[in-house]
Amino acid sequence: MFGFTAVAEFVHEFETAFDRVRKGQSKANTALIGVALDAKDHIHLLIENPDAPVDGGTEILVQLRAIVDGAAVGGHEETASEPVAAPAPAPAAFVAEPAKPADSGAKRWRLTFYLPSDALIYGTNPELLLKELAGIGPTVVLALTDRIPDLDIIDPEVSYLGWQVDIEVADDPTAAIDDVFLFLRDNMELTLAPLGGEAVVAVAEAPAPVMEIAVAAPSDDAMPEAPFVPEPVVAKAAPAKKAKAAEKAEAEKPAATSLRVPAERLDELMDRVGELVIAQARLSQIANSSSDTALKTIAEELERLSSGLRDTTMGIRMVPIGTIFSRFRRLVHDLSGELGKQIEFITTGEETELDKTVIERLADPLVHLIRNSVDHGLESAEKRIAAGKSPKGTVRLSAVYSGAEVAISVIDDGAGLNHERIRAKAEENGLITADAKLTEQELNHLIFAPGFSTAKEVTALSGRGVGMDVVKRTIDGLRGTIDVTTTPGKGSVFTLRLPLTLAIIDGMLIRVGDGRYTIPLAAVEECVELPVGLEASAKGRNFLDIRGSLVPYLRLREVFGLKGQGDEHEKVVIVSSGEGRVGLVVDQIIGNNQTVIKQLSKLHSGIKSFSGATILGDGTVALILDTAHLVASGQSYVERNLGRAA
Repeated sequence: MFGFTAVAEFVHEFETAFDRVRKGQSKANTALIGVALDAKDHIHLLIENPDAPVDGGTEILVQLRAIVDGAAVGGHEETASEPVAAPAPAPAAFVAEPAKPADSGAKRWRLTFYLPSDALIYGTNPELLLKELAGIGPTVVLALTDRIPDLDIIDPEVSYLGWQVDIEVADDPTAAIDDVFLFLRDNMELTLAPLGGEAVVAVAEAPAPVMEIAVAAPSDDAMPEAPFVPEPVVAKAAPAKKAKAAEKAEAEKPAATSLRVPAERLDELMDRVGELVIAQARLSQIANSSSDTALKTIAEELERLSSGLRDTTMGIRMVPIGTIFSRFRRLVHDLSGELGKQIEFITTGEETELDKTVIERLADPLVHLIRNSVDHGLESAEKRIAAGKSPKGTVRLSAVYSGAEVAISVIDDGAGLNHERIRAKAEENGLITADAKLTEQELNHLIFAPGFSTAKEVTALSGRGVGMDVVKRTIDGLRGTIDVTTTPGKGSVFTLRLPLTLAIIDGMLIRVGDGRYTIPLAAVEECVELPVGLEASAKGRNFLDIRGSLVPYLRLREVFGLKGQGDEHEKVVIVSSGEGRVGLVVDQIIGNNQTVIKQLSKLHSGIKSFSGATILGDGTVALILDTAHLVASGQSYVERNLGRAA
């Protein structure tokens, strides 16, 4: 239909092969699936480069014939030399067959049609349609000009002309004509009738012809020596009731429910909403310090509207993560064949939504994590059987909501991380000293160091030490974190924790000393008052008993290096990230606000306690706390102190 004839010719044999599978004449085996995936890549090249010669198609078809013929021998006692069924001929809408000379049994049919008024706008070329009709049989074409308006009101983009086409063909041409008008049939006027008979399809009354145009058939001998004079045919007009019913149905037809919008326009919209939120915060601050009741009312209304606009805009940018999950099935299939491993790939949580910017940047990290699990994690079938496992390994890709974050996990049931080999390789590369004491989490994270690899030899899949480094840098750039857990002989779990959006969040504004900071509100579990008399331990870290749970807390004054004493009644904000919790001791909780996230400069990007900044209503800057980093810091303190106590 779009001129991709090479693609059409190539896929016909695959249609035949899969039709045999559907009818139970052949079985879908690994070889057939493999050659079909190769064909998919070849078709992609044919579409991307329609004019360039692309090799490989013939070889793929040879493999397909061998597979299909082999299946026929095993399943239906057919000879292996039996050729694959010939591809079905392309429909008339795609390739117009040359018109054949008229024979004594040919009949004359009259086709009258008017194209939809917007046909020209959408690229329909009436000349091409007439040429396709000429491919059905010898034709004589008359242009119908009775609907052309006066020149002063004519619209050059509207199709006014009608066409009367007399076709000489032996069989009923209804099916072939339907193929020609496949994408226009529902909205056009069309009448088809045998000359001297009743109309087969009557949609509108056929006006008298005004002008005669001869369209030559594809072959010289296809047309009669002299065109015949068509007999007048008058189709009955549709009753008034039916016409009104049709008009009513057209008026009540629902409008389109979706609209394509360029991604850059959504980015620009989010930027504008962010500036609106900052301006609204400034107005609210001015209104709070004013005694003007009308101003306060307007400020409250604007705050409500801007909050709704923010949520709507963010909702537009949210995309299901399943849009990238599906592409990894092919990756696992190819790796399975390349490594000779049996792998079952399972995905869950495809409906989980993330900001489109996050989705776009997630593809590369997930590719490297899946390759790592398949290549390093899963053992060969022999080793799995020796360890009492199923010969088929499992790689699971899942996504779930976790507070203000989305947790994306890559889980395998392989051998797990080899801590001894990781430590030896880290010492060899100079990443750690021989006497360094590391927690299990710190040891696991060594695999993300640039150039780090435990592979014994460099292959096409591993050994260069660049994959996991890409994962770490990308996730850090998305203000996310990576958790790694492993069980020797059972497998490993790599969990990426990412914020739902990178643009605007709800925040809790706090004060520590003279500075104001923002904590993402979705990470806040509760706020409590710090009991008087508690003495801070080394580096200001200690523990609180929160309803029977031991929660470490950090004094932000000491974390930020502020001098002086805190307020008399300090507050503790309990925040969480994943399964961990930590308390943050602050001087004052100011309240909640909408936070427009601004990225830190390269000069400040190395400061791990902050994930960004925001502009407050008075124009000052408030840093946004990186709760994931602070929670990890608190959990690391718990591991060291509880281990020492044990």
